[in-house]
Amino acid sequence: MTYPRPSRAVLLAAGASLALAGCGRKAAPPAPPPQAVDVMTLRASPVGITTDLPGRTEAVEIAQVRPQVNGVIQKRLFVEGSDVTAGQQLYQIDPSAYQATYDSAHAQLLRAQAARVTAQARLDRYGPLARAHAVSRQDYDDALATAREADADIAQARATMNRAAVDVGYTRVLSPISGRIGRSLMTVGALATVNQTSNLSIVTRLDPIYVDVNLPATRLLELRRELKQGRLSRAGDDAATVSLTLEDGSSYETQGRLEFSEVNVDETTATVVVRAVFPNPDHMLLPGMYVHAELQEGVDPTALRVPQVAVARTPHGDPIVMVVGTDRKVSIRPVTTGPAVGTDWIVTAGLKPGEQVVVSGLQKIHPGDTVNPSEVAQTDAPQGQGKAG
Repeated sequence: MTYPRPSRAVLLAAGASLALAGCGRKAAPPAPPPQAVDVMTLRASPVGITTDLPGRTEAVEIAQVRPQVNGVIQKRLFVEGSDVTAGQQLYQIDPSAYQATYDSAHAQLLRAQAARVTAQARLDRYGPLARAHAVSRQDYDDALATAREADADIAQARATMNRAAVDVGYTRVLSPISGRIGRSLMTVGALATVNQTSNLSIVTRLDPIYVDVNLPATRLLELRRELKQGRLSRAGDDAATVSLTLEDGSSYETQGRLEFSEVNVDETTATVVVRAVFPNPDHMLLPGMYVHAELQEGVDPTALRVPQVAVARTPHGDPIVMVVGTDRKVSIRPVTTGPAVGTDWIVTAGLKPGEQVVVSGLQKIHPGDTVNPSEVAQTDAPQGQGKAG
C-alpha cells in the first residue's frame, strides 16, 4: 500500500515546529564570581582594662566651728570664703566673766602657796624637836598633816586656775584645721552657747580631695577572678591610677590614686565604695560635685579586638561574627564580648589569633558562600584602654 507524499506546506510547517522547539532550550548561566568582602586578621595585643563609674567628690577634712563657752560674740576675725590656717583666730567671745574666774583662781593659788610656806616652816622646826623629845609626837604629826594639806590646796587651786585659763582660751575661737572657710552663720552681738546645734562657721580642706565611686560587686568579683586566672595582670604603679571627667565633660588634668575599697557590700545597691584621692591645688574640685572616675584595673596581655561593626546579634541578643576559612568559605561563629576598646570589642571567647573576621560586606554574604577577601589593617584604640561598666 502506498501513502501519498506530504505536500511542501506540511514539510515546512514541521520544520518550523522543530526549530521553535530547539529555541526553547537555554544554556545554563555561568556561576557568579565570589563576593568581595573586607576581612581583618586577628592578632593578640596588650590592652589596659578600665572601668568608668560615676562618683561624688568628698572633702578630706571638714571642721564644724562651734563655741566651747557661753558668751556674746564680740568680733569676727576672718573674711568669708578665704583660706585660713589651723590655729587662726576666727571669733572673739566676751571673756570678762571667764577672766574674772581665772583671776579668782589665781588668787586662791597664791593664798594656798602662802599657807604652804607657814606649814612647811612649822614642820621644819618640829622635826628636830620631836627627835629630841622636846615636843610631843602628836604635835609633829599635826604639823606634817598641815603641810600636806597645804600641798593639796595648792594643787586644787592650780587645777581651778588651769580650768579657768582653758575657758578664757575658748573665748578665742580658733580654726581646728587649715582650709577654706565658708560664710559666718552667726553675727557679732549674737549669743553663743556651749550646747547649741548650729555652727559658727565651717572650714573645709580642699587639697587633696576624695572621689567616692560605687563599683558593682559583680564587677569586683569578675576582676578578681580574671586576675587569679591570669587573664589580667597588674599594671604596676599605674594599677592604682584614676582619671577624672568633670560634669561639663572636660577632663581633670591631674590623675589621682586609688586609696582603698570598702570591705562591706551595700545591701541596697549591691555595690562596693571605692575611694580615690586627687590633688586639688587650684580648688577646681569642690565637695559634692558629680564626676566620672576611670579606674585602671589591669592589663589583658593577649586581648583580641574585633571592630564593633563586625559583630552582629542573634534574635536572642547573642553576639556573632562571620569568619572566613582557609577555603574562603564563610561561617557563623558565636563569640563572647568583653569591654569596649575605642570602636572595637574585646572578644573573650569564640575566636583565636590568626582567624579572619569579615568587617565589611556582611549584608551580601550568607554562611557557606565563597568570598574574595581583602585584608584591612587593625587600628589601635586610643591609649589602648578597654572600658567596662
